[in-house]
Amino acid sequence: MGTSPRLLHTVIDTTDVRGSAEFWRELLGLVYRPGDEVPADGADDADWLVLTEADGTRRLAFQEVEELTPTTWPAHDVPMQLHLDLTVEDAEDLERQRARAEALGARLLLDRTDDPDEPLYVLADPSGHPFCLFPG
Repeated sequence: MGTSPRLLHTVIDTTDVRGSAEFWRELLGLVYRPGDEVPADGADDADWLVLTEADGTRRLAFQEVEELTPTTWPAHDVPMQLHLDLTVEDAEDLERQRARAEALGARLLLDRTDDPDEPLYVLADPSGHPFCLFPG
């Protein structure tokens, strides 16, 4: 009997591969897979990039697409399809990480920090992919 498949990484479609990778690299403290780093000469035509933990464990990959219609969530005209849940230490860290994400180019979609059971923010990365940020 075979083993179960293992998740290698989550792939995010984007029209701006380097821009998306840089946003998530900075936000999550990840590093580029060897060979995927920002080119020293400035010529960057990457259409596929991978981010890893410092130990090389793959986390996210970015794939170039010609066109991408961002989700209209919470409206259902263009569904979310996939999102990432990110946890933080506490309410103070939640505010700090929201500010970091916005400084990196995220935009706020939903502020539900007044919910006593599950306070959270829903933000979108610069390409429009939603992600949730909440204490865990």
